[in-house]
Amino acid sequence: MQTINQDMAQTAKRTFKLGVIEGFFGTAWTWDARIHYAEFLQQHAFNTYLYAPKSDRLLRSQWQQLFDQDHLDRLISLCAHYQQKQIQFGIGISPLELYRDFSAYRRQQLISKLEQINTIKPDILCILFDDMPGNDPQLAQQQARITDFILSHSQASQYIFCPTYYSFDEKLSLHFGKKPDDYLKDLGKLIDPAIDIFWTGPRVFSADYPAAHLEQVAGFFNRKPLIWDNYPVNDAARLTDFLHLCAFPDRSSIMRELCAGHLSNPMNQAFLSQIPLFTLSQNYLGKPEKSTLETACKSLCSAELAEQLIQDAACFQSEGLQKIGPKKKRLLHDTYSRFADEAIAREILDWLNGRFAFDPDCLT
Repeated sequence: MQTINQDMAQTAKRTFKLGVIEGFFGTAWTWDARIHYAEFLQQHAFNTYLYAPKSDRLLRSQWQQLFDQDHLDRLISLCAHYQQKQIQFGIGISPLELYRDFSAYRRQQLISKLEQINTIKPDILCILFDDMPGNDPQLAQQQARITDFILSHSQASQYIFCPTYYSFDEKLSLHFGKKPDDYLKDLGKLIDPAIDIFWTGPRVFSADYPAAHLEQVAGFFNRKPLIWDNYPVNDAARLTDFLHLCAFPDRSSIMRELCAGHLSNPMNQAFLSQIPLFTLSQNYLGKPEKSTLETACKSLCSAELAEQLIQDAACFQSEGLQKIGPKKKRLLHDTYSRFADEAIAREILDWLNGRFAFDPDCLT
């Protein structure tokens, strides 16, 4: 088994990761939004940003192809910008079904891609096997073998692994095939203990993370799980019509004790996502009294826009586009057009205009 050196291992164990993983399907964030996020994360005591949008085909469906120079230059610049802000920058490669054909030819393609990623100089490399078929009895062994291979050709200082079955949720087996027997326990034995392993909780979209559950998962993995929190993400078919603006519940104490970190998978709307993310940061700063929708809106928007958002948040969160109806939609459009100079309002307008289409590749 390829191992991480002791300095790397100690660093990985020392830092509780708190931040964002851009890991959703559908409409991707703009490069300008990603640049802006470095400052937002720094201001609000986050320490990690992971670039892994499902829409970047060169990291997923076409991972074998090299980045063109413009794409590579943008990633190099983005990484440097985050590091200047003292935010750990990670990139996620999701080699679709590589475990079905890990031939010499595929290994050479992977080496070439890793050499490109090395030029980006990410702090963290994520090895992501989520949301792809997994009904292979040797799945854990093959994925561990690929992980060892990646470690031997990567220059990152930290690594995160995402299993194909990243929750106990039965919908994963429904969509991706039956989970192999002892898959999670086998991963815990085969994956270097210094590598973090993603977990979404009892469900793909978990409402809670009970202590007993987290302890059980840590027993399988032989390490504390790193939480991939699917809130406020809205890429799934039943979620695309909604804007999730409500505050995160304060789970900071249990998460710090029983998890390696807490990373939020945000919405397709980058700036609107900052509203719930603000409340997450307040929880970890020990300020749950400020972890409210109202405080977030007033901190991130002009006073008038904040008051409007506070009034409409429940509608956006629970009614969604289908129930709003044409008359109310026109009224909302007219209302938020008055704030079109603010990015948050522009995203609401784009959402009302149906510009955040559902990506059918998202099965969960």
